[in-house]
Amino acid sequence: MSWVFLATLGQLLNAVVAFLDKYIVSDEKVLPRPFVYAFYSCLLTGFWVVIYFLGYIPGLAELGIPSFEGISKPSIQVISMSFLAAYTFFMALVSMYEALRKAEAVNVMPVIGTISALVTFGLSYFFLNTPFQLHYMWGVIVLSLGTLLAAQTLPKQAVILSVFHSGIFFALHFISMKGLFEETNFNDGFFWSRISFVLFALSLLMVPAYYEKITEQSKKTTKKTGVVVILTKVLAGVAAFLLLKATDLGDVAVVQAMDGLKFVFILAATVFFGSILPDSVAKHEARPQQIFRQVLYVAVIAVGYLILFI
Repeated sequence: MSWVFLATLGQLLNAVVAFLDKYIVSDEKVLPRPFVYAFYSCLLTGFWVVIYFLGYIPGLAELGIPSFEGISKPSIQVISMSFLAAYTFFMALVSMYEALRKAEAVNVMPVIGTISALVTFGLSYFFLNTPFQLHYMWGVIVLSLGTLLAAQTLPKQAVILSVFHSGIFFALHFISMKGLFEETNFNDGFFWSRISFVLFALSLLMVPAYYEKITEQSKKTTKKTGVVVILTKVLAGVAAFLLLKATDLGDVAVVQAMDGLKFVFILAATVFFGSILPDSVAKHEARPQQIFRQVLYVAVIAVGYLILFI
């Protein structure tokens, strides 16, 4: 199951992105407004159309790298689903960044991942007519449980709505992308969705209030911040490509449930590199109760991961 490996690698990169996102939205001197950061996240997503040029390199097309030769004129259904994917992704990002600004990533991200996985699981059978497979169902449930256990505490009232909103819209985004791939193919779907992300982001500038908010914050952004944001979005783009390719090849609900692996990687990074990570992205205290919870969720996620191979 090559798509499971792709999803695993994508979650490894997402763990790095989670640290960088937390740093960016937590420091008022970096980029304090989640709306603006979500705008640039969508805008920079369009950069990934350059991957289609790699398809001209002999041998890479056979490895699944898309090429311009596989792109065709989009139908109204493809255009509609592409913009739906862009809208749901943007809304999910705004809520996620808002929650990250107010709470710790270790408490916010696991709950968002759990909600997204469970909602995706339900919607995939309702809208995509995904065949019911018992071991996938148990894999999703166990992985979701392990992901939820990764949260040290449940989100507080100040961020609970943002967390639920983000999880639901991430689920809608991935369902839209899976439906888009089924409507056309991965080459077409990935290309037109990236174009739609850029057009959607640029359309926000047509609203005076949004334009003022984005331009005002952009003027305050330093070159160092710009480099960090671009690096983060490059890594996020690679992770998104891997996860979307896994979504195209496999079960969208399982790919979403594998979000729990990200927290295993985050925990490993905290253990091995915690002393050099800033306080804004990682806590440096280790209580016995926290250690027990960490061991427990790693064990549960490992079990869920193994169930996928049964």
